[in-house]
Amino acid sequence: MNSNAKLSAKYEILYIIGIIAISFSSIFVRWSSVDVSVIAMYRLYLTNLLMLPLLWKYRGEIFRLSAKQWAQLLFSGCMLGLHFLLWMQSLRLTTVASSTVILTLEPILVMVGSFFLFGAKINKAMMVGIGMALIGSIAIGSGDFSLSGQAAAGDLLSLLGTIAVAIHMLAGKQLLKHISAFVYNFLVFAVAATSLAVYNAICGLPFTGYAPREWGIFLLLAIVPTLFGHYLFNWLMKYLSASAVSMAVLGEPVFASLLAWLLLKESLSALQLSAGALILCGVWIFIRYGKETTNPERKSPKSLSAAGDGRKAG
Repeated sequence: MNSNAKLSAKYEILYIIGIIAISFSSIFVRWSSVDVSVIAMYRLYLTNLLMLPLLWKYRGEIFRLSAKQWAQLLFSGCMLGLHFLLWMQSLRLTTVASSTVILTLEPILVMVGSFFLFGAKINKAMMVGIGMALIGSIAIGSGDFSLSGQAAAGDLLSLLGTIAVAIHMLAGKQLLKHISAFVYNFLVFAVAATSLAVYNAICGLPFTGYAPREWGIFLLLAIVPTLFGHYLFNWLMKYLSASAVSMAVLGEPVFASLLAWLLLKESLSALQLSAGALILCGVWIFIRYGKETTNPERKSPKSLSAAGDGRKAG
């Protein structure tokens, strides 16, 4: 019992670290003047470079991947690349608070996808937690939403990017039942970066000639929000449900808005601060008391077996 409690506490600590790490992403992007597709490409390629020393250890697993798994990896990677392209561009058109608050729709999309694809169902604690977090998220962005001009375009891009990352997470949850987190992350990051490289080449964007400061920002993006954020969350999906991991995005507006207030001088009201506390309480309730299960009436015996393996991992 004590062992399970310690393990649960470990996952919760790592979960919080991941939320703080991804919150720095919007700040680093706003610091850079380079095209967002180039930023995202180098962010992911540099992450792969940092992971490269460990790749040899997993060579056997990579060679054993089936054609179907490669197809799933390509699809998941392209969705991640699309997410970065759309969401990072939204940060150039609207405020950090508005862009990150729209990302809070991600767990709803993941839960809906899990329901239709895997027959998952949720309990009351999960509904209460996500309800609290969404109310808080709306309050955080309430002072920044705009229905016209650049801000509206930025909001739309953030929404489309949210849909893309939800699809990426649903695909990843299935893959991570059969392959290691390292292999999944390395290959998905490589696919996403290469898809962005193709996009940049088509658009005629330069691959070189950037100032040392910009390369420093690319590296910060690789280390902080990618390795300590996206990589960590993908690893946690081996032990937590996709819905639970996707809930992390609800904590991002809290820390991202605070960082934007401190570092970018963006306004932050008392209402938004109070809403931030509400979001964190909602996330904690969702993770602490929520338990995603599968609906036996919607799944075949084979699917139920796979789902059972996922619950044991949690």
